[in-house]
Amino acid sequence: MRILHTSDWHLGRQFHGVSLDGDHDGILAQIEAAIAEHRPDVLIVAGDIFDRQTPSQSALRRLADFIRKIGDAGATAIVLIAGNHDSAAQIGAMGMLANVERALVRGPIDRDERPLLLTDDHGTVAISALPFGYEFAARACYENEAIGCPADVIAEQIASAKRHLPEHARWVVVAHAFVEGASTSEGERPLTRAVGGIETVPASVFDGAHYVALGHLHRPQAVGAAHIRYSGAPLAFGFDEEGHGKSMTLVDIAANGSVSLTDLPLVPLRRVRTLRGKLAELLAAPEGSPDLIRVVLTDEHPQIDPMKRIRALYPNAVQLSYERDQSTREQRLADGRAALDQPRELVANFIEFVRESPITEAETSLIDAAVAELVVEGDAA
Repeated sequence: MRILHTSDWHLGRQFHGVSLDGDHDGILAQIEAAIAEHRPDVLIVAGDIFDRQTPSQSALRRLADFIRKIGDAGATAIVLIAGNHDSAAQIGAMGMLANVERALVRGPIDRDERPLLLTDDHGTVAISALPFGYEFAARACYENEAIGCPADVIAEQIASAKRHLPEHARWVVVAHAFVEGASTSEGERPLTRAVGGIETVPASVFDGAHYVALGHLHRPQAVGAAHIRYSGAPLAFGFDEEGHGKSMTLVDIAANGSVSLTDLPLVPLRRVRTLRGKLAELLAAPEGSPDLIRVVLTDEHPQIDPMKRIRALYPNAVQLSYERDQSTREQRLADGRAALDQPRELVANFIEFVRESPITEAETSLIDAAVAELVVEGDAA
């Protein structure tokens, strides 16, 4: 059985105010080409199909056109789940029109997690599609008030899915979650609405699955085991992803359930990158670029209208800062961290600032005693 695993398309997203519609068209064309070349039995999109719960008409049309093209080809089944950026009801409504034998579209969570069943020469492959759901929705769905975090939600979904697995079937799980130990990017929204809530789930919750197709985190990576994998987002959505390769994951499941994985690179129409240097040097470039640009100027003094002049060569420049300002901020952070290592001085300076008089010897003794008590407690822990 061959699977093409993708996720986190975020159709309709902008990059610092710049539309990514054309970039998404290029990515969807590459996914179509990969399907035509590698002929997967099923395409998985593991959530965050859209960037927001009320997607634009162009984003909806882009998805509909893509699904129609894949459906017209007829050979590849489709599995879609709602992510935390999607409207569960909207994704679920799309599933009402799907061919139940060739598609599984899951929006709201369901206490009856029935899989899509596909067959090959070696038997049955069951694909359980577990859409994202907040804790309050899961408590109502499963009638379990003890559900208090995303791990509890996933555990309930997995338990429900296992009840519907055919005997001896190879099992694929599709989920939208933050698995412990995975690497994050700046573009991901937290999965819990509780302040200070724990949003990670243990990899062990997926025990028994032969492959776990994950969405939510934007960097392609395995976590916990080689068969538990994020395909990553097809585009970079923040400058912290500069230089990171983007890809889809081609998964081949053998008769015994073992998997072989192949990364299929995705090539963006525009890169995310940083330009650093003096303004005059950057403007002397022989030609510009349509890439999505962050500019860091090394000039000692402010320049006249630098962004307007930069955009004459780099029309998609979206950020501009001066290196000297970054150095100042970094030094302030370093000074603040160093102050935490000298608590007496930190408290004394604060008291003097507030009441405009230095602390007394008695107050100094109180501070020293309090610090000593904290040190003892820390050593005991």
